[in-house]
Parts: sequence; structure tokens; C-alpha cells
Amino acid sequence: MVRLYETVFILKPDLEEEAREGIIERIKDLITSNQGEIVEVETWGNKKLAYEIKNYNNGFYTLISFKGNKVVLSELERNYRIIDEVIRSLIIKVED
Repeated sequence: MVRLYETVFILKPDLEEEAREGIIERIKDLITSNQGEIVEVETWGNKKLAYEIKNYNNGFYTLISFKGNKVVLSELERNYRIIDEVIRSLIIKVED
């Protein structure tokens, strides 16, 4: 069943812009290659974290709204765990 989701992920703030864009593209490709459909991408930029995560006080925030199924969710979660530059991530289902 295809549902609407949002994912927010925080990247290390000291990444080069090219590396940052590459990771964002990798996440977008991951969604589309698993029968997902990207609705909107918002980059919020560097923001102060509420508390220190992995010795960082700031992080680069990106929000992606997408339509997808459980396959997309499990692949996203798996990739968030193995991409070292992602310091925190969240996936939520948007109410119908």
C-alpha cells in the first residue's frame, strides 16, 4: 500500500557542499528506485541541534516528502544506518 511519508535527516555540518548534495541525491535515488515517488525536497541548511550528537552541535537538515511502501521505508532505514555522514534521521507517516 502506497502512503505519504516525510523523512528528515541531519548530515554532519562540516561536509563539503558537493559531498552533501551527493548524499541527498543518493537518498532521493533510493526512494525512486524502490517504487517511491518524491513529492517535495526542502533543504533547511545548517541549524543548531537541541543537544550534542556524535560531538556535533550543528547539523545540515533536509526534509523529503515522498509516497512509498514498506520496501522504501526499510531501505531508507538501512541506508541511514550505514551512511556515516548521517548523524540522525526520522521517518513519519503523514496522516491521510
